[in-house]
Amino acid sequence: MTRRGAPAAALATGLLAGLAGCADGAAGQPDATGAASRPDYRGLEASLLGGDLIRVRAAMSGGRGLPDLEAYAACGTAQYALARGYGFARHVRTNVDEEGGVWRADAVYTISPALPRGIATLDAEVVVAACSEQGIPTV
Repeated sequence: MTRRGAPAAALATGLLAGLAGCADGAAGQPDATGAASRPDYRGLEASLLGGDLIRVRAAMSGGRGLPDLEAYAACGTAQYALARGYGFARHVRTNVDEEGGVWRADAVYTISPALPRGIATLDAEVVVAACSEQGIPTV
């Protein structure tokens, strides 16, 4: 399965739902036996593409799939923004792929010192705090 260019509104909604859905200690969707599957965070890498654009690559298995992957990528983005002295990020695009139960995201965000225009924005401090509270790793 491949999903390209997630719409901004869907990403913002998905991120909030993803972080809120992890409130019970990052428990995921039930597996075939009815037991909750915990996310297995397999790596997160953020790098500067140039100017204010960053690229975030994330991989994971388990959990609730796409919602948890989007939250994981956003957590990495927010931490990267803070580490670079920026307080905000705006989603540009995310390519998602799932193969053999491993979900991979390749996302691009802009980072900025002030709240950018658009609906798919992240307040880096708020997102990092929520990620820490939910046990989602950051960069």
